Amino acid sequence: MKISASQIAQILGGEIIGDASIEVSGLSKIDDGKEHTLSFLANPAYTEHIYTTQASVVIVGSSFAPERNLPEGCTLIKVADPYAGFAKLLELYNKIKHDKEGVDRSASVHPEAKISDKVYVGPLTAIEAGAEIAAGAKIYGQCYIGENVRIGAGTILHPGVRILANCEIGDDCVINAGAVIGGDGFGFAPNSENNYNKVAQIGNVILENHVEIGANTTIDRATLGSTIIRRGAKIDNLIQIAHNVEIGENTVIASQTGIAGSTKIGRNCMIGGQVGIIGHLTIADGTKIAAQSGIGSSITRTDSVLQGSPAFQIGDYKRSYVGYRRLPELMKEVQAMKEELAALKRSTEI
Repeated sequence: MKISASQIAQILGGEIIGDASIEVSGLSKIDDGKEHTLSFLANPAYTEHIYTTQASVVIVGSSFAPERNLPEGCTLIKVADPYAGFAKLLELYNKIKHDKEGVDRSASVHPEAKISDKVYVGPLTAIEAGAEIAAGAKIYGQCYIGENVRIGAGTILHPGVRILANCEIGDDCVINAGAVIGGDGFGFAPNSENNYNKVAQIGNVILENHVEIGANTTIDRATLGSTIIRRGAKIDNLIQIAHNVEIGENTVIASQTGIAGSTKIGRNCMIGGQVGIIGHLTIADGTKIAAQSGIGSSITRTDSVLQGSPAFQIGDYKRSYVGYRRLPELMKEVQAMKEELAALKRSTEI
């Protein structure tokens, strides 16, 4: 898709300095700009790159004044907030990219599935009986939509996503490639022969509106009831969320975190990468957990900040870590004192 500098300026309400007719067909970073691409300058630390960039159009702040000549063919668009302006264009670009409709002829859609208007279904996707796909949803190639699944309006499923039976996906969600929603929870009961009998997992998963799920993340169906991801939550790649977990509104969770069954995480929490949380806990609203921490007990105080494994308040953790780093030195001091005491003891025995 090509777009001219004048069209960009009109979208952003900006002022053009240079050739209003010049067109761009891609995006680039200011320090790696290429001809016929659009870039932006928001951080003063990158100002020097604007004098060498090959980008054809650069969005800059309204107060920006070049200190020397810009590269030939570089057009500026001045706006109040260049970062926000570029983000707006990215959103527009993403919307245009997903402006697809229709069912690919290689897709398998069960006659009892309901497909609304302006839906896109990509190649080799399978949609089972009773599934309902709301208006404007985009389901890319090789996805699987199980029986009685509901996909909300405007939701995007990237290639290879699996949504298993009876799960519910809200409006304007994004589920990235390879994610599995509604796989069996890890439920087994030992028997008298010291073997394990599988406990049937007959619940589902509910994603509320505006949830994003990262690539290859897995969210298990509930044993009974629902595993629930509340409105606005953002889940990174490669995360395991077990059966009957509940994630609160606008909580964000970074990559490789694992959350065991039936734990309830509050709203507006921030959980770093590689965090492990055991089952049947409650995590209070606003909790922040540093990367690689281990959570073995409930967190009841709101807005807590924790680190460590097992995790505790981050201020105490940092003070403790100072002591931990000094352990070799302290051990030498203790050994020296032991030797001095032993020498004193020998001298008094003589």
